[in-house]
Amino acid sequence: MSNVETRAMELRCGAAVDGERPTEASRVDVLAARDVPLGGPRAMTVRRTLPQRARTLIGAWCFADHYGPDDVSLTGGMDVAPHPHTGLQTVSWLFSGEIEHRDSLGSHAYIRPGELNLMTGGFGICHSEASTPRTTILHGVQLWVALPEEHRDAERDFQHYAPEAVRIEGAEIRVFLGSLAGDVSPVRTFTPLIGAEILLQPRAAVTLAVDPGFEHGLLVDQGHVHLGDTLVGPAELGYVHPGSDVLTLTNGSDDIARTVLLGGAPFEEEIVMWWNFVGRSHEDIAQAREDWQNSSDRFGAVEGYPGDRLAAPALPNAVITPRRNPPRH
Repeated sequence: MSNVETRAMELRCGAAVDGERPTEASRVDVLAARDVPLGGPRAMTVRRTLPQRARTLIGAWCFADHYGPDDVSLTGGMDVAPHPHTGLQTVSWLFSGEIEHRDSLGSHAYIRPGELNLMTGGFGICHSEASTPRTTILHGVQLWVALPEEHRDAERDFQHYAPEAVRIEGAEIRVFLGSLAGDVSPVRTFTPLIGAEILLQPRAAVTLAVDPGFEHGLLVDQGHVHLGDTLVGPAELGYVHPGSDVLTLTNGSDDIARTVLLGGAPFEEEIVMWWNFVGRSHEDIAQAREDWQNSSDRFGAVEGYPGDRLAAPALPNAVITPRRNPPRH
C-alpha cells in the first residue's frame, strides 16, 4: 500500500539507546492509532500505529496500517495506483475481501484472507493495489519491514504464502513470518522477525513462548485483549520491550478476539522514511523521488493497471531530521 498523504511525514528512525533490559513483560506501552485517509473525498480511512512519535520501529517493522471492516460497495474501496518503494518489504494480510496486486516484476496476484503477499522493494520496485469488484467487506493490515544496510538494494521479489492454522487450546494461530507455537514460515526475511494472526476464543488465555531478544507489538483488530496485565483495545497496539520469553494474551469477552503479533530483534540501524521510500539519508530519498518523477528504469512499470501512476509529493523544505524510539528502560 502507498502512503498517499499529501504532506508526507519525514522521519529519521533509529534504534533506542541501550540501557537496562527489563525482566518480565510487566511494562506494556499502549500505542493509539491515528486516522489517515487514502485518496480523495470517497477515501478509505486507515488507522496507522507505526510510525508515530512514541515509537517508530518494532524490530524492523516500520509501518503498520489497519483498515476496515469497510463496505466497499458504498465507499468505492481500495484503488491505489502504481507507486514506488525502496529499501523495504511490503507485507499484505487480509481478514476479509480480496485485493488485486500488480508489480513491475510482472507479478499479478490476489491477496485473500489468511494468505500472505510479501514484496521486496530493494533498490526499487513499483506496484498497484485495488480491491476486486466481488469484494463487499474489505478488512486487513498493510505492513512494511525496513531492509538492513547490507540488503537495502536487494533484487525485487514477490512471494505468496498461505500458512496452515495452528490450533492450540484457546487460540488459532497463522504464522506468516518467522516462527511461533511450533510453526515456521518459509518466507525469507532479512532480519529476525515474527508476524502472526492470533484468534483468541471467548474467555481464553494463552501463553506463548517468544524470543527474549525480540521486542513485540500486539495489534488488536477486534475485541479487548489483556497483554500481560495491560488491556489493549481495538485498533491499539501493545508494545512489549525485549527481555520476556513468554507473552500471555487473555480474552475476557464472550466473543472471539483477533490480533496480529509483530516482533523482531531491535533494529540497530538509523533509517530515513519519507513517502514510500526507506533510505539512510535525505539525499537517498531525494534521489529516489527524482528517479520516480523522471520515470527511471530503477522502478520499472506496472502493466495492466487501468490508470495513471501516482506522482510523488513535494519534498520538505528542510533536511530530514532524526526521530528516534524512546530510550530503553
